[in-house]
Amino acid sequence: MSLAPDPTLPPPPPGCPFNAEFLPPNLRKHVDPNAPVPLRMMAAKSLVPLNPADMLGALFMLTFDPEATVRETAAKTCATLPDRILGSALRDEGVPPPVLGYFLGLLKDKEAYAEMLVLNSETPDDAVAGVASTCSPKVAEIISQNQLRLLRHEDIVRNLCLNPGAPASLVDSICDFAVRSGLILADVPAMQAARVRIYGPQAAAAPPDPGPTAEEVLQELGSSGEKDDETPMEEGKRQTLAQRIMKMSIAEKIKLATLGNKEARTSLIRDTNKLVCVAVIRSPRITDGEVLSCAANRAINEDVLRVIYNNREWTKMQKVKLALVKNPKVPLTVTMKFLNTLRDAELKDLARDKNVPAAVQSFAKKLHEKKTAPKKDGGGH
Repeated sequence: MSLAPDPTLPPPPPGCPFNAEFLPPNLRKHVDPNAPVPLRMMAAKSLVPLNPADMLGALFMLTFDPEATVRETAAKTCATLPDRILGSALRDEGVPPPVLGYFLGLLKDKEAYAEMLVLNSETPDDAVAGVASTCSPKVAEIISQNQLRLLRHEDIVRNLCLNPGAPASLVDSICDFAVRSGLILADVPAMQAARVRIYGPQAAAAPPDPGPTAEEVLQELGSSGEKDDETPMEEGKRQTLAQRIMKMSIAEKIKLATLGNKEARTSLIRDTNKLVCVAVIRSPRITDGEVLSCAANRAINEDVLRVIYNNREWTKMQKVKLALVKNPKVPLTVTMKFLNTLRDAELKDLARDKNVPAAVQSFAKKLHEKKTAPKKDGGGH
């Protein structure tokens, strides 16, 4: 969703967390609360020609419709959508997170769809936590493999430990990982047992010092985490931040990466732990400028670059695409795909740029020559 509101957009239904910007302009009337009910009902019955991802978004919006019959019809349609729509849309990281969360709650008992949704990195953590205590062993295992989620949202660990279907070995490995990462859940017996397993019997009474918490660091730095202050941090504060971060556990670094300000993210993106770096780039508060800076950084963790080049919104930005093409850490297959979308002038510059990988330089040169070659006259053979 773009930050600047578009005055031509219809207002979202009351309570809906986003507007109809994602829909083609000629079809937005179908979710407009001020449009005639039959128009909205068409969309609620999935009779409007939309791609699968957009259809899920439109139906979700209509579950907030002021008209009860539209809301009920939309909810009924959501629960009975065919596989050709769900199979494509639930995997799509371009679907708004609230929509994915809604469908996970709706389809949690259908294992194939629940799998797709917990594998989708845009599905909200709280929605995953909501199904973690009752999901099938297979889905529980998939949830457990997303280590960033486990540390970013404690209730996922808490609920997996409560899941009667989760094998004891899976719960033990989740808790061992969480304890080693510095997560402390005093109310979870399985976590207490893991702490004793790892640190010995004395750890039951006196767990190891976890270091500063994300909340403490944000408070010390005068940042509530609610708004991103672009004012550069004083040098003394910056050094204090760096020292405090060094003493933090991985779990708390991930929380700080998710909630912290730009200064915290700038420091944490250089962390040696890849989960911390990925938490930074996946922070809901990351700016386009920071994404561009990461895309151009040749020392950046490869997992961070993977998140960037797989994000459709970021790779629509020409500067980000160019930065990725020039970064030798980006796989050549990805680079080639982006090269095909560059302008002639950009290809020309790349062909001359000695700082880009030789294969990229060579391919850019060939592409530029091909694009600028005079068209051969179609002969009469």
